[in-house]
Amino acid sequence: MATVKASAAVSHVGRIRANNQDSGYAGRQLFLVADGMGGHAGGDVASAIATRRIAEADADYNGITDAASELQSALISANRQLAETVAEHSELTGMGTTVSALLLHGDRVVIAHIGDSRIYLLRSGELSQISTDHTFVQRLVDAGRITAEEAMVHPRRSVLMRVLGDVEASPEIDTMLLDTRAGDRWMLCSDGLSGVVSFDDIHELMSAEAGAKQVADRLVKASLDGGAPDNVTVVVIDIGEPPAPATPPLVVGSAAAPLAFGAPEPVRARGIRLTPFRPHPVQETHFEPDSADYFDEIIEEDARRRRRRRWMWGFWIVLLIGAIFTTFALGYQWTQTRYYVGESNGRVAIFQGIQQDLGPISLHELHTETGLDVADLRTYDQQRVEQTISAGSFSEAYRIVQRLEDSLD
Repeated sequence: MATVKASAAVSHVGRIRANNQDSGYAGRQLFLVADGMGGHAGGDVASAIATRRIAEADADYNGITDAASELQSALISANRQLAETVAEHSELTGMGTTVSALLLHGDRVVIAHIGDSRIYLLRSGELSQISTDHTFVQRLVDAGRITAEEAMVHPRRSVLMRVLGDVEASPEIDTMLLDTRAGDRWMLCSDGLSGVVSFDDIHELMSAEAGAKQVADRLVKASLDGGAPDNVTVVVIDIGEPPAPATPPLVVGSAAAPLAFGAPEPVRARGIRLTPFRPHPVQETHFEPDSADYFDEIIEEDARRRRRRRWMWGFWIVLLIGAIFTTFALGYQWTQTRYYVGESNGRVAIFQGIQQDLGPISLHELHTETGLDVADLRTYDQQRVEQTISAGSFSEAYRIVQRLEDSLD
C-alpha cells in the first residue's frame, strides 16, 4: 500500500502583487492548492475559506468511492460557503477561487479540480500534467486555434471559465480516480508557477534527487527568478511504502492568516525592490460564464483582432517594401547621372552609371565605345583606364577621352 513518504507546501506573494491570494494545504492524506480571484475584493478570503473547508476532508475512509464522494462534497460545500459569505459581505462580490486537490487512499488517489491551478505527476522520470485548465485559452488550444506557447502570452490568458465562488450554485468539478505507487512524485501549483516556468524546467526541477521541501523551494525560486508577476504556491508529495512519518498538517498562504474582511489598508512601498524582469503584464484573473455564446463571442473577437493584426502587418510590410523600392529607384536614378571611362573590347569607352553592381543588377552600361585602343596608351594611362576613371557627367568623361588621345601626340 502506498503512503505519503514526505510532503511540503510553500507559498510566496511574488515580485509584483501586494498581497497573497493563494492558499496551500499539505495534510495526512489530503493536499490542495487554491488560487483566489477578485483582487482586494476578496481573492485571499475566497482561497482561505475554500482551503479551510476542504481540509476537513483530510480523514480516513472505508473505500475510494467514499473518499471521492467526500472530497467532491467538500468542494461543493466550500462553494456554498463562499456564496453565503458574499451575501453577508457585499464588498466581496465577485470573489472566487480555483482548487486543485488530491486525496490519497491506499494505492489510489482522488483528484478534484476546478480552475487553472494544476496537478502534475512525475513517474519513472516522466512528467505528466494530470489536470486540465478551465480557461478560455485552453479552449483555444483544445480547438487547435493557438499553441500552448501562444496561450502563455495570450491577452485573455487570465479568463477562467470555471471557479468556486458566488457565481454558480453547482459548479462543474473535474474528478478522477488514479493509481499511485511508491516512487511517484505529485506536485500541485497555482498558475504563478505554471504561467512563468516552462514544462521542461518544471520537469527538470521535479526530477532532482532532493526532498519534497527542497524541490518545492526550488520551484518557487524558479518562478521568482522568472519575474513572478503573480503569487506562487507549490505543494509536493512523495509517495513511498509504509510506515510513513507522522507530520502535522501544513497550511500556507492566505489560509494561514486570520480572515480579514473589509477594505485593505493602502500598501506603502518602503524600500521594496521589484525585479527588473517582467515577462508578461500583470493581469487580475477573472471569471467569465462558461457558455457557448460567450465562447463564440470571444472567438469572433479574437478573429477580429487577428484580422486587424494581419492588416497592420500587411500595411507596414507594404510601406516598408515601398520605402525600399523608392530608395532603390532614387538611388538608381542618381547612379545614371554618373559616368566613367573604362575599357571595352580593348578600346577606351565611356560608361553611364557607376562601376559597382547590386547583386544581379548592373548599375552601369556602355554608352560610347571610342576608336582609341587601350594598348596604344602610355603604361600609366592604361592602368588608369583599366581601373576606370570617374566623371561627374558625359561631357567630363568625353574631355578625359580627349586628353588621353592628346597624350599620344
